[in-house]
Parts: sequence; structure tokens; C-alpha cells
Amino acid sequence: MPTGLFITLEGVEGSGKTTQAAILGDALRRENRRVVVTHEPGGTRAGEAIRSIFLDPAVSLDVAAELLLVLADRAQHVREKLRPAVAAGEIVISDRYSDSTIAYQGYGRGFDLKLLADLNRLASDSMQPDLTLVLDVPVETGLERTRARVKGAIRGPDRFEGEAHEFHTRVRHGFLEVARAEPDRVKVINAAQPLEAVSAEILAVVSSLIKRRCL
Repeated sequence: MPTGLFITLEGVEGSGKTTQAAILGDALRRENRRVVVTHEPGGTRAGEAIRSIFLDPAVSLDVAAELLLVLADRAQHVREKLRPAVAAGEIVISDRYSDSTIAYQGYGRGFDLKLLADLNRLASDSMQPDLTLVLDVPVETGLERTRARVKGAIRGPDRFEGEAHEFHTRVRHGFLEVARAEPDRVKVINAAQPLEAVSAEILAVVSSLIKRRCL
């Protein structure tokens, strides 16, 4: 049985990753492809328990504890869900993965990037995405979308949504630096476009990869 594909969607708060991951999954299923849509933190039973702590701003976390939680989540996610699904020939779409650790904990929090790269390899068992789509929007646009979403919900902003503008600017810069360093794997999508235009661009990039891989 041929191996599948591993695709990740990354970006700042309010970039539309969750929505676009779902749209992409539905589009590929309509082509009769076997698809798994998942997310980090979360995606497994252990991961969802970690997620509830990780994103809750009422739970005080040292930045090192924050980092170790996200790495523990990834270790479980890779071994329990991601690697088995790809090995079974499925197309796996993950809303966030290791590049978020580089952008948020590296560029955002200031952790050493080499250390993070080493820790990511350990947590991910060296599993790299075949394709990463960075949904890029200006920080102001993303935060405005986030505020609108939170306003209509019962909950308040999570641990990252409530961070200062400067933090999110560093995170965006981190994602763009990752894309600059790995242009073969990482493609930047202008997510400030209308939703349908973003979806069409994402599907075109993914379809091109599928064609090249003869899936």
C-alpha cells in the first residue's frame, strides 16, 4: 500500500487555519480520497487533556512548561495518529504542527531556535510534513478576526489570543522566516483574500502535490 501525505496548515491567530483545514478535507473527500483532519494541541485523548491546560489563560504556566506541554502533545499525536494514518495511505491535514513551536515558542517567547529544532525532532520522531501552508495575514487583521470570534463566544481569549501585538508580530515574522528557509516544503498563502479565493489557492497547491506524487 502506498504511503499517504502529511500536510500542515500554519499561521498567526485569526489566519483561518481551522476553517481552511476543514474545507480542504471536504474537497479531497469529494475526490474520493481518504482524509484525516486533525489539530495541535489535541488530536488524541491525551492531547485534548493537554490542550485544555495549554490554552487556558487562568492556568499559570512558566514558558518552559508551556513548551514541554506542546512537545508532549506532539509526541503522542505523531505516534498515535499521524504516522499510522500516513502509513495507511491517508492524506493527513493538521491544523498546526512543529513550525508553530518555532514561531510561537522560538520567535514569540525567545527560546533558542537550535534547541527547539532538536526538541521538535525528538517529539515528532523526525516526522516532517510533505507540504506546509502558511496562511499569512497582517497581525491587525488576524487579531480583529479573533476579537470578533471571541465576542460571539462564551469563552474569553485563550493564552495566545490575549498576547500583546508585539508578540504576534514576532510570531508572524517567525512563520515567514521558516517559509524563507524551506521554500520547497513551505508555501505562503495570502489569507487576507476572500475565503473562497484562499480555499481555491490551497486546493491548487495540494492538487499539484498529489499529482506529482501520483496519488
